[in-house]
Amino acid sequence: MQDPCVFLSCCHKRRMGKLVAIILSAIVVMCCGSQVRSDAIDHCYKAGDLVPLYVSKVGPFANPSETYRYFDLPFCSPDNVKEKKATLGEVLNGDRLVSAPYKLEFLVEKYCEVVCRKNLTREDVSQFRTATKRDYYFQMYYDDLPIWVFIGTIDRLDTAGSNERFFLYKHLKFNIFFNKDRVIEVNAQTDNRHVVDLNEDKELLVEFVYTVKWKETGGAFDERMKKYLMAFLPINLDIHWFSIMNSCITVLILTGCLVTFYMRVLKKDFMEHTYDEVFVDDQEEKGWKYILGDVFRYPNHKSLFAAVLGSGTQLFTLTILILILGLVGVFYPYNRGNLQMALVFIYAITLGIAGYSSTTFYHQLEGTNWVRNLLIAGCLFSGPLLFTFYLLQTVAISYKANAALPFGTVLVLFLLLTFVAFPLLVLGGIVGKNSQTEFQVPCHTTKCPRDIPPLRWYRGVLPQMALAGFLPFSVVYIDTYYILITVWGHRIYTIYSILFVVFIILLIATALVTVALTYFQLAAEDHQWWWRSFLCGGSTGLYVFGYCFYYYYAEAGMYGFLQTSFFFGYMACICYGIFLMLGTVGFLASLFFVRHIYGSIKCD
Repeated sequence: MQDPCVFLSCCHKRRMGKLVAIILSAIVVMCCGSQVRSDAIDHCYKAGDLVPLYVSKVGPFANPSETYRYFDLPFCSPDNVKEKKATLGEVLNGDRLVSAPYKLEFLVEKYCEVVCRKNLTREDVSQFRTATKRDYYFQMYYDDLPIWVFIGTIDRLDTAGSNERFFLYKHLKFNIFFNKDRVIEVNAQTDNRHVVDLNEDKELLVEFVYTVKWKETGGAFDERMKKYLMAFLPINLDIHWFSIMNSCITVLILTGCLVTFYMRVLKKDFMEHTYDEVFVDDQEEKGWKYILGDVFRYPNHKSLFAAVLGSGTQLFTLTILILILGLVGVFYPYNRGNLQMALVFIYAITLGIAGYSSTTFYHQLEGTNWVRNLLIAGCLFSGPLLFTFYLLQTVAISYKANAALPFGTVLVLFLLLTFVAFPLLVLGGIVGKNSQTEFQVPCHTTKCPRDIPPLRWYRGVLPQMALAGFLPFSVVYIDTYYILITVWGHRIYTIYSILFVVFIILLIATALVTVALTYFQLAAEDHQWWWRSFLCGGSTGLYVFGYCFYYYYAEAGMYGFLQTSFFFGYMACICYGIFLMLGTVGFLASLFFVRHIYGSIKCD
């Protein structure tokens, strides 16, 4: 398998376009500059070498966002706690790596080695009991291999759960598999025979111990991370592919229906228009041909309209780049938090695309106040995102959780926004303002707009949005579930090939449905299709946000104010981004369609 960083470097040397080359160069440096996060550069050890072991975080297993530092609980603490320098992605991922109290030398076995003898106060016992009740786990990294261990167990004496007893594990068993001079696999097991009773609020003297066993294996070092990736059981994978095939068939049927409709209805309209030119005094135009003098009338609030198209174009570019990086294998588990880091950097870099696209379209719509348009484009998505971020940071700080970013990280994000994102936004806006492109239309627009005839209720904005978003969402709802269980779970999603196919199907479905609804709107002699096509295209984002409620309360098992606020806060931003991106796709598809049908008739 070709190394993804070498692949990206090779891609950079080819003729790919300056903008794509610049973005991929930044990603190569960002994601591939530090492939190996272990203290041993080559992950090779000799007998007796101390293999690095770090503890990362502790928290409720059901709440991925609610994590705390390992030593926030009264565990055994080494004399000199050393904190490992973390990357931006690791900090964003909530990792706070510090040296562990366990010493695991290469090929050195131990049995019931004492970590420490610790006097637990009443407060310590109460803290451990609460943590056990909430299914707390802690995470460690041994030679960059993750380990998850529950800190205690619950003994339920009856099925109703009214009588529960809580116990703390005090013996940890490490089973380490090696191949020659490298660590291949590690797991940690707890021993139910060595527990501490936490049911009484009294001081306890606890002796924490651990055991280390080494076993030789023939596993390859390059494949040691596969067990941690997003795994599908055969039946689930079959359901996944069946869903994709069903989505493809649905889109093909929809395409066939629209093509048939186009060949019959529109062709008939074109023929009638050509025939009516001879008897223009006998018959009057009707339907979509009746409003040819109004169909390209600029929309209301054109500055805002251009800004949403600019933001949608930027988010579309960001999504494509993320999927490409996933396809070539950049988001592999060695770089913890690399997806978060990639999202931050790519968003900052592509903000120039938002400025360029917005001001270019605003210039085509004969707008004059391009500075205001540029500011709207820059704040349209960034504003709600930053507001949500700082609001959730306040919540995380109040809980003293790892989700609260250190001041240095916040400063880095602020500098990235100030000295990278904002200058690129302004540069893109200036280039877009100076562009000489004109808005191409096949028909002249009359001075006075026609009155729109009364329409039935089902032709309103909300019913049309509800109809437009249903089919595209039905295409992606299964993948939405798998994405949610990885983003808000403990697995790593790696099936980017399937995700890319589903994304293409989603774009096609959005475009086709929006085009069909746009035609029906024009046939009803309603020429205000600009905003309608955008809203209909983006309505899938509202369906995804609605599905988030079902997932949270019926599937996830998450709880608590911190986790609830993080889940719905960030999912609201993500769904808002989907709304802007697919709305832009829907409008551009409708614009292409409208230009085509009106360009196919003679417009005087």
